[in-house]
Amino acid sequence: METLTCIVIGAGYAGIHAMKELRKNLINSKRSQSIRFVLIDKNNYHLRKVILFKPAVTDENICMPLDQMFPEEVELVEATVTDIKKAEKQLLLRNANGEQQQLSYDVLVVAIGSIIRQLDEEKGGFPLATLEHAVNIRTAWRANLQQAAIEANPAERERLMTIAVAGAGISGIETAAELAHYVRADAKQLGLNPDQVHIRLFNAHERLFLNGPGKVASKLEQLLTNNGVAVVHGSRVLSAAGGRLLLAGGEELPVGLCIWTLGLMPNPVLRKLGLPTTEDGFVNIDASYRVKAASGIYSIGDCAKVIDPDTGRSDGMTCKEAIPQAARLGKVVAADLEGRAAPRHTGYMDSFSIGLGPEKGLTWVHKWGMDIMITGKMAYRIKQFTWNIASFIK
Repeated sequence: METLTCIVIGAGYAGIHAMKELRKNLINSKRSQSIRFVLIDKNNYHLRKVILFKPAVTDENICMPLDQMFPEEVELVEATVTDIKKAEKQLLLRNANGEQQQLSYDVLVVAIGSIIRQLDEEKGGFPLATLEHAVNIRTAWRANLQQAAIEANPAERERLMTIAVAGAGISGIETAAELAHYVRADAKQLGLNPDQVHIRLFNAHERLFLNGPGKVASKLEQLLTNNGVAVVHGSRVLSAAGGRLLLAGGEELPVGLCIWTLGLMPNPVLRKLGLPTTEDGFVNIDASYRVKAASGIYSIGDCAKVIDPDTGRSDGMTCKEAIPQAARLGKVVAADLEGRAAPRHTGYMDSFSIGLGPEKGLTWVHKWGMDIMITGKMAYRIKQFTWNIASFIK
């Protein structure tokens, strides 16, 4: 019996959900072929990147072994894809030992996601970009507090107890809020005055939450302020070397730690794989996620330029958008294989859930012409549910 080989590259949110939906749709299709499902990632685990701030404040494990997420019927390959030979429908891989491998495919889904923007090391500070970075951030602020507990100079003690978060997108907001809770708790345990901990969130824009209305941004800032985060608008941080924060306006501020949360960009590896990309580095796809001029190849998630064909709006780079993309992709691939008309992309509704520290949050939904806001524990429960469902946690 002929075997259909279906490969997904990337075990981020888009990749794991793509594999889940492909299995569901293709196994239940009317095709008589046996199907080989392969998931390729450079790691043997799924990283819960949306909560990367967690290991920056606690010892929470945010890695999930792939063999537990896909215990059967999915072949897991720990390797890096180095080239896609579109004409031959083959992948070139390099495993952890540096050995070259080759895999043939019939259906290929590229879901290698995004990377977090980073500045040159000479700029100082810590980017919150990898698991290692997160652990280093926690080590740094805890060491600063321990030094502050024995520091006799009040000005130096204040500097050690000051943390700047540079970049006020969702990641920056959630990171600052978590720090405000956990750093103060640790300071109190060390005999320090928790009110002398300063968490400052530097925003290059004049308001928070540019994705939503001003009243939501105002409420969000109020909640952050109540939780001990000072928001500094219209301030772009240029560098954080030598314990000094340099702002674009020339102002310098003493700081014990600076954390960079500068947003996402499509994985630059895309340009090396021979796929058509947009000027800003996203995979160029049609309204049904098919990679243009590449038979049998699809792409979703942060690495793809996903546009609603009816409104012209681009999807954001969030897991809440990658999940419905994956659900639709499963139907698209099944339809393409069976020669049926495939569904087209439809944009996700306007909604965001933002964590603001343990048991605190804000959820906004724009529906029926209304802006609906939920705050407090209920909003946090909604946020926690989205974090969990994105990683198959029930």
